[in-house]
Order: sequence, then structure tokens, then C-alpha cells
Amino acid sequence: MKRKIVNIDQEKCNGCGQCVTACAEGAIELVGGKARLVSETYCDGLGACLGECPQDAITVEERDAPEFDEKAVKEHLVTRRRPEHRHECPGSAARSFAQAAPARQACPGSALRAFGAKAAATGEESGEAAASLLGHWPVQLMLVPPTAPFLKGADLLVCADCVAFALPDFHRRYLGGRVVLVGCPKLDDIEFYREKLAEIFAEARPASLTILRMEVPCCAALANAAVEARDKALPKLPTEVHIIGIRGSIVRKVLDPADKASV
Repeated sequence: MKRKIVNIDQEKCNGCGQCVTACAEGAIELVGGKARLVSETYCDGLGACLGECPQDAITVEERDAPEFDEKAVKEHLVTRRRPEHRHECPGSAARSFAQAAPARQACPGSALRAFGAKAAATGEESGEAAASLLGHWPVQLMLVPPTAPFLKGADLLVCADCVAFALPDFHRRYLGGRVVLVGCPKLDDIEFYREKLAEIFAEARPASLTILRMEVPCCAALANAAVEARDKALPKLPTEVHIIGIRGSIVRKVLDPADKASV
């Protein structure tokens, strides 16, 4: 049948992945560093992904294509959430957090630790230019269970992992007194992070949320996921999004974002 369907210009596509998170049907995936339509039957042709593409690589065209199959889409979305379809890395597999936490503790490097406010604020004198202001371990969002004691009522910092490398005074400006959770929206499973952040907000009920993302387009997915998780679990949570430039400046601050379009 002839109908409207999405077309992705592979020459223009830079693999940022924003269209992937924008497609509610899961019709688009990153394959070989480029966004591709994985099945024409998953695409409804409405073009929700158009406005998310910074390269103008997506258009909606009318051509012969199989009929949109809503039932197939539902089955596809269920399949995508199964652990074997997330990532090859076992650490990225979806699990019930309450059950998964003991398994993660089997690795000494992932054991939960809180260093205490005094240690986090002053550190030990060791001849270094500045002391670490990190107050807990681990910091990777994949490894921290929603029940971690240091999350309770915390001032939460959700941070793209490149930020600490780009921002020269990251510890002094952002880390002191906050609990940090780090992830990569381009390389990690952003849908898993969205679900987990919602659990963290519901369980720990943090006092505030600051989101740090890089200015590159693909990094918006982390801020979007965090804001959506907040809206789902704790909509009145005070939230700020700070956008960091690749040369270490703070490009823009969004205070109390109303929706993901603002971040």
C-alpha cells in the first residue's frame, strides 16, 4: 500500500540518537553508528522524530510500504526490554533492582560506601592541589540501587560522564554536598536509565535534582530521560539542567524544566 513513512538520509545522519529516543514505536535504532528504520511495519509515518534531528536528516515521504502494524510494535517493544536485547555487556541487562543489588555487591569494587560529610568536604592532606569532594561509591547509574542509603533525601546530581573531563572545576562547582549518578546517553541503554531514575525518585525522594549534560546533541537524551522520570515519579522535585560546552564553559542553565523539549 502507498502511505507516509519516515526516510533517513544516511549521508546527513551523524548518529546522535535523538530520533531513537523520540520514536515511541521503537522503529529507529542506531546501526553501525547511523540511525536506521529497523522495520517499516513499526513506523506510523507521523514523524515525531523529525523535530529531534539536528542534522535535518529525517523526512516523511509517501511511497509503497507495508501497513503499520500496532500489534507488531507492542511485541517489538516488549522484546527490546528483555535483557538479551539490551547490550552484550551483562552489566547493562535489565533486572529487578531489589534482587540485583546483592549480586552486584559480590564485586568488591561495586560495594556501597559513604565517606561521610567531613571526608567529602575536606578530604585528607596528601600534597595534591585539591581534595576530592566525592562522598560515596559507586557513582555509575547502572551500579547504584534505588535503595542505596546515601540517596535518601539527597541533593542529586545526574551527570553525563564526559562533563567531569570538560569542566575544569567540576568538584568545587558541583560535587560538594551532592550525590552523583553518572551515565552516557549515547553508549548506555537510555530506556533502562529512564526506568531506573523513576525508581530512584520514588524510593529515595531526593531533595533536589541537578542534571549536567554536554552541549552535543546526543547528550540531550540523558536530560530528557531524567526529566521524564521526574515527571512520572516525583513531579514537584526542584530541577535544574546545566548544559556544558566542550571547552569547559557553562553554555546554558534551564531552571525547573517543564518538559524535555526545554533541555
